[in-house]
Amino acid sequence: MSRVAVLTSGGDAPGMNAAIRAVVRSGMAQGFEIFGVVGGFTGLINGQFSRLGLRDVGGIIGRGGTILGTTRCEPLKTQAGQIAAVERMRGHDINDLIVIGGSGSQIGAYELSKRGLGVVGIASTIDNDLVGSDTTIGAMTALDVALEAIDRLRVTAASHKRVFLVEVMGRDSGHLALSAGIAGGAEAIVIPEIEVDPETVAQEIRASYERGKSHAIVVVAEGARYNAEGLARFFNEHVQRLGFELRATTLGHIQRGGAPGVFDRMVATRLGAAAIEHLRSNSRGVVLGIVDGRVASTDLSAVIGGKRPLDMHLFDLAAILAR
Repeated sequence: MSRVAVLTSGGDAPGMNAAIRAVVRSGMAQGFEIFGVVGGFTGLINGQFSRLGLRDVGGIIGRGGTILGTTRCEPLKTQAGQIAAVERMRGHDINDLIVIGGSGSQIGAYELSKRGLGVVGIASTIDNDLVGSDTTIGAMTALDVALEAIDRLRVTAASHKRVFLVEVMGRDSGHLALSAGIAGGAEAIVIPEIEVDPETVAQEIRASYERGKSHAIVVVAEGARYNAEGLARFFNEHVQRLGFELRATTLGHIQRGGAPGVFDRMVATRLGAAAIEHLRSNSRGVVLGIVDGRVASTDLSAVIGGKRPLDMHLFDLAAILAR
């Protein structure tokens, strides 16, 4: 019976547990013995393996986070850490590893694959910026949470005639901010991919006021040069008149928690099962994602160091719709 290890790494994302469940149940159906790695790559280096059975993953499909735990592992970036991880796998007679995580996690997966491990990655990050996947595990649920927050803030903004600067997560990617801004009807969107002068944002807010709007919402990506707090500080120090009273709100990690929606449960389940199929057919060294609605594989070497580009047509569309 072949042994396979599965781990979750980097930031937690709603749907990770659904992927773990699919790996375990699909793997056992194909005759694999599945081991969970507790604590991500840190647990791998420390040899923290736990055998997983059918009942171990019962009832977890709707739970947020990850039952295996996750860390950001600096030692894996070193030669010593990578060698230790491989030795721990070999010591437990495990040759294949499934890595559920985002870009940083897949870089770690790539380094281990170069050292002889059979590795299959699963695209999972709320940032939705991984090359090789149109949508990653957790992104849609995080977007739903951000949108609900924006809708609620808009009610208060309208009641008090305010402008809210709403900061969403996404690291150095604007995917989440752009989608949340369009879906939430934002008057302006600030993302890292496009350098925007704060005065330009102020002009857009003033224009909204002059068009007769009673309030305004500006969605800001956390990785933008001026985040929500930075924009608020600039406006308070340098802008004489916006037309609205100003408030800044940072949504933060609330976007990563909670139960995954149906879309993320389905994506995670499909990708988890597909990871087992790839191991069964001796296809390794790839990251699995969703492209044009289908499961697709991308070579790990093509994923690392890249970032899925933003659809700039959507940014232009957002400006039109904000009028």
